[in-house]
Amino acid sequence: MQMTDAKKIKVAIAGGTGYTGGELFRLLLNHPHAEIVAATTTSAGGTPVTDVHRDLLGETDLRFGTELGNPDVLFLCLGHGISREFIDSHEISPDCRIIDLGNDFRLNGEYAGRNFVYGLCEDAKKEISGAHDIANPGCFATAIQLAALPLAKAGLLNEELHVTAITGSTGAGKKPGETTHFSYRSGNISIYKLFSHQHLAEIRKNLAKGSGKEPVVNFVPMRGDFTRGIFASVYTKADKGMSPDDYANLYETFYKDSPFVFHSRSGISLKEVVNTNKALLHTEVHDGYLHISSIIDNLLKGAAGQAVQNMNLMFGFEETCGLRLKPSAF
Repeated sequence: MQMTDAKKIKVAIAGGTGYTGGELFRLLLNHPHAEIVAATTTSAGGTPVTDVHRDLLGETDLRFGTELGNPDVLFLCLGHGISREFIDSHEISPDCRIIDLGNDFRLNGEYAGRNFVYGLCEDAKKEISGAHDIANPGCFATAIQLAALPLAKAGLLNEELHVTAITGSTGAGKKPGETTHFSYRSGNISIYKLFSHQHLAEIRKNLAKGSGKEPVVNFVPMRGDFTRGIFASVYTKADKGMSPDDYANLYETFYKDSPFVFHSRSGISLKEVVNTNKALLHTEVHDGYLHISSIIDNLLKGAAGQAVQNMNLMFGFEETCGLRLKPSAF
C-alpha cells in the first residue's frame, strides 16, 4: 500500500499510558506521514495525554478516550494476553491494520480473520511490506535474534546458544512492583525467569526458519539498575573453518542493507544505542567459541521504534522515516 505525502495516515494507539505507548506518541507526533487521531485507555479516560506523558506538554492537545474512530492503523500497547480481548470487544474495520506490541500473535498469527506477520524487520522485510497485520517482536527476542540470525541463515548455528542479557527497569512495564521499586533496583542486579523467559519460544521458532531446525537457546535474563537498554552477551561454539574476520564479514554482509543494524569491529557499550532505533553487534572468537555482543534500546528498537519501522514498511514509507533519532553519548 503506497501513501502519498499529501495524505497522512490516521493512527490510533490503544494502551497509550505505558512506556511503549509514550514512546509511540513521541515518535508519531514527529512523523511526517502520520497523524494520531485517537488514544484509548481504561485507566485515564478524558485525561490529556500531556498529564500522563509530561514531556509532551506543548506538543499535543489529544486526550485519552474510549473510541477508536476509523484509523488506518491501530497500535496495541496492551499487557500480554490482552490484545485478543481488545480485538473481540471493539469494532475495528477490516481495512484497519493492526500492529500488536504484545505477545498474543507472535507464535500463532491467525486470529479473528487476520494473519499477523512476525515483524522482525531485518529478517522479513518483504513479508512485512505486504502484510496487513504485524506481531511486533519482544525486546529480548529482537536483541538475541539479531545476534544469531546471520549464523542461522548461513547454517552455522549447530550448537547450543548461550545468552545472558540485562535489561533496564522500563522492560518491566510502567505498573510498579517490588522489583521495580527504586530501593530494589538502585545499585542492584538480579536474575529472573531463569531459562524460562516468555521470549524464548519466538526466538526458537524464528531462528528455526533460518536454520531449518529449532536451536537450543539457554537464556539467563537479568534486571539492571538503569532505566532503558538491553545488553545481550551471546556465545556458541565457533566453526573451525571460520576466522574472526570471516565472522565479521558475515555479519557486515548480512546487515549491509539494514538502516539500523551495524556490526562494529571494536567493542560496544550500551549508551551507544540508548534513545535510538539502532542495534549494534560485535563478534569475537576465543578458544573455539564465538561471542556476539548485541545492544538495543528496549523501548525503541525493542518495541515502539521497531513498530514504527514496521508501519513504514507496510505503508510504503521510507524505512527510516521518523526514526532518525538523536543518540545520547553521556
